[in-house]
Amino acid sequence: MELDQDLFNQMKETVSRFVRERLVPAEDLVEETNEVPEEIVQEMRDMGLFGLSIPAEYGGLGLNMRQECEIIHELCQASLSFRSVIGTTVGIGSQGLVMTGTDEQKRGYLPRLATGEISSSFCLTEPGSGSDAASLRTTAIRDGDDYVLNGTKRYITNALRAGMLTVMARTNPDKKGASGISAFLVDPKTPGITIAKADDKMGQRGTKTSDVIFEDVRVPANALLGGEEGQGFYTAMRVLDRGRLHLSSVSTGISERILQEALTYASEREQFGQAIGGFQLVQAMLADSQADLYAGKSMTMDAADCFDAGDDISMKAACCKMFTTEAAGRIADKAVQIHGGAGYMSEYKVERFYRDVRLLRLYEGTTQIQQLVIARKMLETVA
Repeated sequence: MELDQDLFNQMKETVSRFVRERLVPAEDLVEETNEVPEEIVQEMRDMGLFGLSIPAEYGGLGLNMRQECEIIHELCQASLSFRSVIGTTVGIGSQGLVMTGTDEQKRGYLPRLATGEISSSFCLTEPGSGSDAASLRTTAIRDGDDYVLNGTKRYITNALRAGMLTVMARTNPDKKGASGISAFLVDPKTPGITIAKADDKMGQRGTKTSDVIFEDVRVPANALLGGEEGQGFYTAMRVLDRGRLHLSSVSTGISERILQEALTYASEREQFGQAIGGFQLVQAMLADSQADLYAGKSMTMDAADCFDAGDDISMKAACCKMFTTEAAGRIADKAVQIHGGAGYMSEYKVERFYRDVRLLRLYEGTTQIQQLVIARKMLETVA
């Protein structure tokens, strides 16, 4: 999938202007209220942002991976809460359906996801299984023409907004590990589903995560993603490979914004009779940050091109996710340092961004999980 380059360039400029004129001015309101204004969500629908990664035949924009990464980079030069509104629908919440769904499942959900009529969430993490996703305990037991789901999912982004849940559950309790896990497309209004109140988080206010509890939830057999049991975990891993490139662009986008805040401050703040940007130790922090940003963007675009070419990008995606999220932390830390005492005050946004980017190194695979993926892929080449 790929959008015509001229149309894509126009869209990219439109998103960039939307960020400058609408999102950045609304950042303080989101921080105060913990809500993204509904009028902004509607504008995102009107721009087609919910359908970035959904094929054109289902009403989406049908961007390829590189184009998606470029748009997400632009969008994330504003508070990450705005991206979160579309993030699960564009990424892990819908891509299992795009990759492995039946024709009936695609026709039933993708057009509504593309327009933002509904949004999606990805229900994998549980109270007892995070990085060890293959140990999940939520069950989906066949009972006649239905499956009955029981279990609890944790930290589920956009569950409170979702109109579709992609739920990973164990259809064969006798099979431990990945092979007994299947995926289901579930309406969150189904009886027996409880979506808890939003979590109180360290940062990323406006981004809503919640527990999702399943108690004897009956879903029809045709809710089984792809119509085949035992494929859920493998679908999740494919989705996460793609999602890691998406998150790499999230990281480079917010890193660029943070670095711009630091650069502006360094050029305006005076000490000892001159702008602090004139001091070599401040310049070193700016230069290190710029190098991190450039490296992260280059890695991500290279991996996106490989994805579009049909290559196996598991190791490259892990490299990108590890490097760009760690780099975002380094850049945010240096930005606070450049601001000095002001960087610790909520009046300046770098304090907020410092808290916001800390999450990037945790979700969709921690840095340590990425290290394991990378090392294992390396060792496979010499086995």
